[in-house]
Amino acid sequence: METRSIQIFDTTLRDGEQTPGVSLQTEEKVEIALALAKLNVDVIEAGFPVASPGDFEAVSQIAARVKGPIIAALARANEKDIETAYKAVRKAERPRIHTFIATSDIHLEHKLKLTREQLLERAEQAVRYAKDKVSDVEFSAEDASRSDWDFLCQVYERVIAAGANVINVPDTVGYTTPAEFGALITYIREHVPNIDQATISVHCHDDLGMAVANSLAAVAAGAGQVECTVNGLGERAGNAAMEELVMALNTRREYYHALTNINTRQIYRTSRLVSTLTGTAVPPNKAVVGDNAFAHESGIHQHGMLNNPLTYEIMSPESVGVSRSAIVLGKHSGRHAFEERLKYLGYELDADAINQLFVKFKDLADRKKMVFDKDIEALIVEKAAVRPEWYTLEYHHVASGNKMVATASVQLRTSAGICEAASCGTGPVDAAFKAIEQAVGFPVGLHDYQLKAVTGGEDALGEATVWIERDGRTFSGRGLSIDVIEASAKAYVNAINKMLAVCGFPDIQQAAGR
Repeated sequence: METRSIQIFDTTLRDGEQTPGVSLQTEEKVEIALALAKLNVDVIEAGFPVASPGDFEAVSQIAARVKGPIIAALARANEKDIETAYKAVRKAERPRIHTFIATSDIHLEHKLKLTREQLLERAEQAVRYAKDKVSDVEFSAEDASRSDWDFLCQVYERVIAAGANVINVPDTVGYTTPAEFGALITYIREHVPNIDQATISVHCHDDLGMAVANSLAAVAAGAGQVECTVNGLGERAGNAAMEELVMALNTRREYYHALTNINTRQIYRTSRLVSTLTGTAVPPNKAVVGDNAFAHESGIHQHGMLNNPLTYEIMSPESVGVSRSAIVLGKHSGRHAFEERLKYLGYELDADAINQLFVKFKDLADRKKMVFDKDIEALIVEKAAVRPEWYTLEYHHVASGNKMVATASVQLRTSAGICEAASCGTGPVDAAFKAIEQAVGFPVGLHDYQLKAVTGGEDALGEATVWIERDGRTFSGRGLSIDVIEASAKAYVNAINKMLAVCGFPDIQQAAGR
């Protein structure tokens, strides 16, 4: 059987950003989009331009700066949305407008208040309007998996005739099962007369834990494009995980007879970048990219692995960009050795980025006996990210013990000078957070806090992630240090800077640097 090429439509920056607690800035979105281009995805859905000025700006920047993949913008089936989407993607090398409307009876009756005939007309008009703007138009039938199959086929026939190049079949609420979804794709192929003029795409949610399985069933049934996100991000339980889909097709190519264009060696690095910038940790048992994905603790497994890795590994760590190397560099290592290690790990950075990173590396190497690959990768994805940075942690001091009240003092640098404060707390981290809150001069709503070691050992690099809330929105911050209190304080300040970049200062703000 001939091997088919499956298009990967990545919607991390659109559907993935709808993950609760995720709020990316424009530069962070561009950075992820550049990583997706390096990963060699076929389509990047950059956002929903009409949703907000920030979304419009991010899509516009990605369209102008990211080369290679198709850049798509989402739009509801109305002229305003489509016009806005076109303005956002018009500078892209290969722009696409992705328009959608729900087709299930439950949505028609309770949300859209439309008859089936009215919906057919609106869908057709939307596609025609979009086709006047760009040559590449995708149409999605929201809630397709709960729609009447015959009516769904009518919709697809009409929009293809109107000019849709791609018709998307979403399992919007994660309701379907693999056998059922595969049968639906087969039914569409057999009952839409002009289906040969369009690519069938699928977009599956993971509410019942079957998004990847449903997507693979659709590929087996003839779908040519799969919509997914890095690390399976997305609203509710998330979307089909890109890394799982790609590696399933890659590992089981003799079964699916389908492959993607993805550079699989960029999967792990892209996963780490997205995890860092979104503040969503990858579970250790996550398939393909989790820390335990290639770990073997059982003695029987270890014995088999030593004799032949194929006994317990169906894919190699290197195939997804995970290095088997352990210790890499130390404080006596020079710039040349550092650059060579970066190249080995697959990072292509410009001279300025390498210079900045080398300074961070030497600082870490002075404080840490051995620097591991994961330490270097953590430094690479550690970024100020927020411009401007209203606050920078200059100094912290904490006193704590089981027979005393924890106290902390901090010093923050601002554009207007230094601000300092001290406070008590129920523990050293709580005391540091309260001191920072005193220094900035306004209340900060702590939502969640997480601390983990990047590598092992007594001098392991600690990675802290903090989530704060304001006006119903959640902002994440990240900090790295071998001192876990410093890492936590840095993360808290980083989250505050992100919040201020989006929301501005509260009215009660009195601190220097306003």
